[in-house]
Amino acid sequence: MSEGQWRLADEKLDDLNKVDGELEQAVSAGDEEAFKVAFAALLEFVRSGDKLPDTELHDSDAILPPSDSSLAEMRELISGDGLIAG
Repeated sequence: MSEGQWRLADEKLDDLNKVDGELEQAVSAGDEEAFKVAFAALLEFVRSGDKLPDTELHDSDAILPPSDSSLAEMRELISGDGLIAG
């Protein structure tokens, strides 16, 4: 089930990419503990943005997998750019 949509300020993009890069490194290394920490940090970072009302629907730049995703599931989703392209 979806948590909805969140808006992050443009000036947070570099920080978002840093957190996403840490997740990509953990997944690439197959480090389960680092993956859990990095994925939780990414979700927390996104949730620190402005939650959009459920009655609004906007195009999304990224769609994150559910918070209970496993390392194996994430490995299938992640590209060389991490979850967030760019």
